[in-house]
Amino acid sequence: MKKKILSYLSRHMLLAVCLLPLFSCNNTSTEADNENTEASAEDEQTLEPLTTENAVAKLEAYGQNNQDSLAVISTRHGSIKVRLYKDTPLHRANFVRLTKAGFYDQGEFYRVVEGFAVQGGDSDEREMSQGAYKIPQEFNPNYIHKRGALAMARYGDERNPDKESSSHNFYIVTGKPVSKEQLLAFEQKHEIDYTPEQEQTYLSVGGEPGLDTEYTVFGEVVEGMDVVEKIEQEPVDASDWPRQVVPHTVKIVKE
Repeated sequence: MKKKILSYLSRHMLLAVCLLPLFSCNNTSTEADNENTEASAEDEQTLEPLTTENAVAKLEAYGQNNQDSLAVISTRHGSIKVRLYKDTPLHRANFVRLTKAGFYDQGEFYRVVEGFAVQGGDSDEREMSQGAYKIPQEFNPNYIHKRGALAMARYGDERNPDKESSSHNFYIVTGKPVSKEQLLAFEQKHEIDYTPEQEQTYLSVGGEPGLDTEYTVFGEVVEGMDVVEKIEQEPVDASDWPRQVVPHTVKIVKE
Protein backbone atom coordinates (compact mmCIF):
# COMPACT_ATOMS: atom_id res chain seq x y z
CA MET A 1 0.00 0.00 0.00
CA LYS A 2 1.46 3.33 -1.02
CA LYS A 3 2.12 5.54 1.96
CA LYS A 4 1.42 9.24 2.29
CA ILE A 5 4.45 11.45 2.65
CA LEU A 6 4.81 15.23 2.92
CA SER A 7 3.00 18.04 1.21
CA TYR A 8 2.50 18.10 -2.51
CA LEU A 9 2.03 20.80 -5.07
CA SER A 10 -1.55 21.13 -6.23
CA ARG A 11 -2.16 20.79 -9.96
CA HIS A 12 -3.76 24.25 -9.75
CA MET A 13 -1.34 27.15 -9.47
CA LEU A 14 -3.66 29.22 -7.28
CA LEU A 15 -4.08 26.54 -4.64
CA ALA A 16 -1.63 26.32 -1.75
CA VAL A 17 -0.47 22.88 -0.66
CA CYS A 18 -1.99 19.51 0.06
CA LEU A 19 -0.55 16.08 0.85
CA LEU A 20 1.84 13.78 -1.03
CA PRO A 21 2.21 10.04 -1.85
CA LEU A 22 4.71 7.64 -3.56
CA PHE A 23 6.45 4.27 -4.11
CA SER A 24 9.47 2.67 -5.86
CA CYS A 25 10.94 -0.20 -7.91
CA ASN A 26 14.26 -1.42 -9.30
CA ASN A 27 16.58 1.25 -10.68
CA THR A 28 17.82 1.26 -14.27
CA SER A 29 19.47 4.68 -14.04
CA THR A 30 22.00 5.84 -16.57
CA GLU A 31 25.61 6.03 -15.49
CA ALA A 32 26.49 9.33 -17.18
CA ASP A 33 28.87 11.51 -15.18
CA ASN A 34 29.63 8.72 -12.69
CA GLU A 35 33.32 9.01 -13.50
CA ASN A 36 33.18 12.54 -12.07
CA THR A 37 31.40 11.55 -8.88
CA GLU A 38 33.19 12.74 -5.78
CA ALA A 39 34.15 10.27 -3.09
CA SER A 40 32.87 10.90 0.42
CA ALA A 41 32.84 9.16 3.77
CA GLU A 42 29.04 9.45 3.71
CA ASP A 43 28.84 7.54 0.43
CA GLU A 44 28.93 4.37 2.52
CA GLN A 45 25.13 4.37 2.95
CA THR A 46 25.23 5.81 6.47
CA LEU A 47 23.11 8.71 7.63
CA GLU A 48 22.59 10.16 11.09
CA PRO A 49 18.87 10.97 11.43
CA LEU A 50 18.31 14.63 12.30
CA THR A 51 15.73 16.11 14.67
CA THR A 52 13.82 19.38 14.89
CA GLU A 53 16.19 20.47 17.65
CA ASN A 54 19.52 19.81 15.91
CA ALA A 55 18.75 20.03 12.17
CA VAL A 56 19.77 23.66 11.60
CA ALA A 57 23.04 23.41 13.54
CA LYS A 58 23.96 20.12 11.86
CA LEU A 59 23.19 21.44 8.38
CA GLU A 60 25.12 24.68 8.99
CA ALA A 61 28.17 22.71 10.10
CA TYR A 62 27.83 20.25 7.23
CA GLY A 63 27.50 23.04 4.69
CA GLN A 64 30.66 24.74 5.87
CA ASN A 65 32.64 21.54 5.30
CA ASN A 66 30.92 20.55 2.06
CA GLN A 67 30.80 23.28 -0.57
CA ASP A 68 29.47 21.13 -3.41
CA SER A 69 26.88 22.75 -5.64
CA LEU A 70 26.46 20.46 -8.66
CA ALA A 71 24.52 17.20 -8.79
CA VAL A 72 23.28 14.72 -11.39
CA ILE A 73 19.91 13.02 -11.06
CA SER A 74 19.92 9.84 -13.16
CA THR A 75 16.81 8.00 -14.39
CA ARG A 76 15.91 5.46 -17.05
CA HIS A 77 15.12 8.41 -19.31
CA GLY A 78 18.60 9.92 -18.91
CA SER A 79 20.37 12.34 -16.58
CA ILE A 80 19.46 15.78 -15.23
CA LYS A 81 22.24 18.06 -14.03
CA VAL A 82 21.23 20.60 -11.38
CA ARG A 83 23.09 23.50 -9.80
CA LEU A 84 22.41 24.16 -6.11
CA TYR A 85 22.39 27.78 -4.97
CA LYS A 86 24.97 28.58 -2.32
CA ASP A 87 22.86 31.43 -0.92
CA THR A 88 20.17 28.96 0.14
CA PRO A 89 22.76 27.26 2.39
CA LEU A 90 20.54 25.02 4.52
CA HIS A 91 18.72 23.56 1.51
CA ARG A 92 21.97 23.08 -0.40
CA ALA A 93 23.65 21.37 2.57
CA ASN A 94 20.63 19.15 3.14
CA PHE A 95 20.46 18.03 -0.50
CA VAL A 96 24.21 17.36 -0.64
CA ARG A 97 24.15 15.50 2.67
CA LEU A 98 21.31 13.19 1.65
CA THR A 99 22.89 12.66 -1.75
CA LYS A 100 26.31 11.71 -0.40
CA ALA A 101 24.73 9.31 2.09
CA GLY A 102 22.92 7.50 -0.73
CA PHE A 103 19.47 8.49 0.57
CA TYR A 104 18.26 9.69 -2.83
CA ASP A 105 19.48 6.50 -4.51
CA GLN A 106 16.47 4.86 -2.86
CA GLY A 107 14.03 7.38 -4.31
CA GLU A 108 11.94 8.01 -7.40
CA PHE A 109 9.86 10.56 -9.25
CA TYR A 110 6.52 9.58 -7.79
CA ARG A 111 4.23 12.46 -8.76
CA VAL A 112 3.93 13.91 -12.26
CA VAL A 113 1.62 16.79 -13.16
CA GLU A 114 2.09 17.73 -16.82
CA GLY A 115 2.65 21.43 -17.33
CA PHE A 116 3.31 21.94 -13.63
CA ALA A 117 6.02 19.87 -11.93
CA VAL A 118 7.60 16.46 -11.40
CA GLN A 119 8.26 15.51 -7.79
CA GLY A 120 10.76 13.06 -6.35
CA GLY A 121 12.95 12.19 -3.41
CA ASP A 122 11.11 9.37 -1.66
CA SER A 123 9.91 5.79 -2.02
CA ASP A 124 7.92 3.14 -0.14
CA GLU A 125 10.94 0.88 -0.58
CA ARG A 126 13.32 3.16 1.31
CA GLU A 127 15.52 1.54 3.95
CA MET A 128 17.34 4.68 5.15
CA SER A 129 15.87 7.18 7.62
CA GLN A 130 16.65 10.89 7.52
CA GLY A 131 14.81 11.70 10.76
CA ALA A 132 11.77 13.87 11.49
CA TYR A 133 12.75 17.47 10.75
CA LYS A 134 11.92 20.37 8.47
CA ILE A 135 14.15 23.03 6.90
CA PRO A 136 13.47 26.73 7.61
CA GLN A 137 12.35 28.51 4.44
CA GLU A 138 15.06 30.39 2.54
CA PHE A 139 13.01 32.52 0.15
CA ASN A 140 15.22 34.62 -2.11
CA PRO A 141 13.75 37.18 -4.53
CA ASN A 142 16.49 36.32 -7.02
CA TYR A 143 15.15 32.78 -7.38
CA ILE A 144 11.76 32.25 -8.97
CA HIS A 145 9.77 29.20 -10.01
CA LYS A 146 10.85 29.42 -13.62
CA ARG A 147 10.71 26.34 -15.82
CA GLY A 148 13.56 24.10 -14.61
CA ALA A 149 13.64 25.48 -11.06
CA LEU A 150 14.52 22.98 -8.31
CA ALA A 151 12.58 23.47 -5.07
CA MET A 152 11.42 21.66 -1.93
CA ALA A 153 7.87 20.54 -1.16
CA ARG A 154 6.26 21.18 2.22
CA TYR A 155 3.17 20.76 4.35
CA GLY A 156 0.39 23.30 3.88
CA ASP A 157 0.00 26.54 5.81
CA GLU A 158 -2.53 25.23 8.32
CA ARG A 159 -0.01 22.88 9.90
CA ASN A 160 3.09 24.71 8.69
CA PRO A 161 2.54 28.50 8.95
CA ASP A 162 6.28 29.21 8.73
CA LYS A 163 6.42 27.50 5.32
CA GLU A 164 9.27 25.20 6.37
CA SER A 165 10.46 22.77 3.71
CA SER A 166 10.28 19.01 3.63
CA SER A 167 13.44 17.25 4.72
CA HIS A 168 13.68 15.36 1.42
CA ASN A 169 10.81 15.78 -1.09
CA PHE A 170 11.91 17.96 -4.02
CA TYR A 171 10.37 18.97 -7.33
CA ILE A 172 11.36 20.40 -10.71
CA VAL A 173 9.06 22.96 -12.32
CA THR A 174 7.75 22.26 -15.83
CA GLY A 175 5.27 25.16 -16.12
CA LYS A 176 4.42 26.81 -19.41
CA PRO A 177 4.59 30.54 -20.31
CA VAL A 178 2.02 32.74 -18.57
CA SER A 179 0.26 35.87 -19.75
CA LYS A 180 1.08 39.41 -18.65
CA GLU A 181 -2.27 39.58 -16.86
CA GLN A 182 -1.66 36.34 -14.97
CA LEU A 183 1.79 37.48 -13.89
CA LEU A 184 0.46 40.82 -12.67
CA ALA A 185 -2.18 39.01 -10.60
CA PHE A 186 0.48 36.89 -8.91
CA GLU A 187 2.63 39.95 -8.25
CA GLN A 188 -0.27 41.65 -6.49
CA LYS A 189 -1.32 38.57 -4.55
CA HIS A 190 2.17 37.76 -3.26
CA GLU A 191 3.44 41.36 -3.10
CA ILE A 192 6.25 40.61 -5.52
CA ASP A 193 7.98 43.05 -7.85
CA TYR A 194 9.56 40.94 -10.58
CA THR A 195 12.59 42.31 -12.38
CA PRO A 196 12.26 42.83 -16.15
CA GLU A 197 14.41 39.72 -16.66
CA GLN A 198 12.22 37.59 -14.39
CA GLU A 199 9.08 38.89 -16.05
CA GLN A 200 10.42 38.02 -19.48
CA THR A 201 11.38 34.54 -18.27
CA TYR A 202 7.83 33.83 -17.12
CA LEU A 203 6.32 35.26 -20.30
CA SER A 204 8.61 33.47 -22.76
CA VAL A 205 10.13 30.43 -21.04
CA GLY A 206 7.45 29.63 -18.48
CA GLY A 207 7.15 28.52 -14.90
CA GLU A 208 4.82 28.67 -11.91
CA PRO A 209 4.74 32.19 -10.40
CA GLY A 210 1.91 31.12 -8.08
CA LEU A 211 4.51 29.17 -6.07
CA ASP A 212 6.84 32.13 -5.47
CA THR A 213 7.14 33.12 -1.77
CA GLU A 214 5.39 29.83 -0.93
CA TYR A 215 8.16 27.26 -1.50
CA THR A 216 11.94 27.54 -1.38
CA VAL A 217 13.73 27.42 -4.73
CA PHE A 218 17.28 26.23 -4.08
CA GLY A 219 18.62 25.30 -7.51
CA GLU A 220 17.93 24.87 -11.20
CA VAL A 221 18.38 22.45 -14.07
CA VAL A 222 21.48 23.29 -16.13
CA GLU A 223 21.41 20.22 -18.41
CA GLY A 224 18.79 17.59 -19.18
CA MET A 225 15.51 19.48 -19.27
CA ASP A 226 14.59 17.14 -22.12
CA VAL A 227 14.82 14.29 -19.60
CA VAL A 228 12.47 16.16 -17.26
CA GLU A 229 10.07 16.50 -20.18
CA LYS A 230 10.19 12.74 -20.78
CA ILE A 231 9.33 12.12 -17.12
CA GLU A 232 6.54 14.67 -17.47
CA GLN A 233 5.07 12.60 -20.31
CA GLU A 234 4.84 9.41 -18.23
CA PRO A 235 1.29 8.00 -18.16
CA VAL A 236 -0.21 8.54 -14.70
CA ASP A 237 -3.19 7.31 -12.70
CA ALA A 238 -5.94 9.44 -11.17
CA SER A 239 -3.59 10.47 -8.34
CA ASP A 240 -0.84 11.63 -10.75
CA TRP A 241 1.37 8.66 -9.85
CA PRO A 242 3.33 7.29 -12.84
CA ARG A 243 1.90 3.92 -13.92
CA GLN A 244 5.47 2.75 -14.43
CA VAL A 245 7.72 3.92 -11.61
CA VAL A 246 10.61 6.27 -12.39
CA PRO A 247 13.44 5.47 -9.93
CA HIS A 248 16.30 7.94 -9.61
CA THR A 249 19.79 8.08 -8.20
CA VAL A 250 21.56 11.32 -7.33
CA LYS A 251 25.31 11.94 -7.30
CA ILE A 252 27.42 14.98 -6.48
CA VAL A 253 29.79 15.82 -9.34
CA LYS A 254 32.78 18.12 -9.72
CA GLU A 255 32.46 21.58 -11.13
